[in-house]
Amino acid sequence: MNQEISLVATLPATPRGARAARALTASQLLEHQLPFADAAQVVAELAANAVTHGRVPGRGFRLRLRTGPGPTLRIEVSDTRAEAVPRCEPSVPDAGAECGRGLLLVSALASRWGTDRGPVPLKTVWAELDFGNPLSPDRGSHDPVDRVPVTHDT
Repeated sequence: MNQEISLVATLPATPRGARAARALTASQLLEHQLPFADAAQVVAELAANAVTHGRVPGRGFRLRLRTGPGPTLRIEVSDTRAEAVPRCEPSVPDAGAECGRGLLLVSALASRWGTDRGPVPLKTVWAELDFGNPLSPDRGSHDPVDRVPVTHDT
C-alpha cells in the first residue's frame, strides 16, 4: 500500500455520530480502494462504546484514521471519560445479554487493540488492522453508504 490516509473528525456523542463515524470510515477507505468492511465494523463498535460509556454532556468523541507506508490502518476513538477504561481481555457475555459483545468483535477483527489515557480528560481506544492479513480479506468493493443512508443532525 503506497497511499496514506489521515482523517480526524469530531462527532457528536449520539447514535447519529456513531453511524457517521462508520460511514466516514467506509467512504474514506473506499475512496482509496482499500478493504473497508472490517474497519467500518471496528469503528462502529468503538464509536458505540464512546457514545454509550464515554459520553459527557456537551462533548463529542474524536475519530482518527491513519495509515502509513505499510499495510496497517490505525483507528482511534477518543472520549472524555478517562475513568471508564475497557478491560484488556473482553469477557463473553451471558447468552441472553443484549450488549457486551463489541470488544469481542474488535478483538476478533483487529490485529491489535488497546487503550491509552491522556492528556486529561481523554481516553483513546485504538485498534490496528493489517490489510495484508489473510483473515481479513476484502469483502467486496460495494459502497455501504448507498445501502444505509446516514442522516445528518440539523
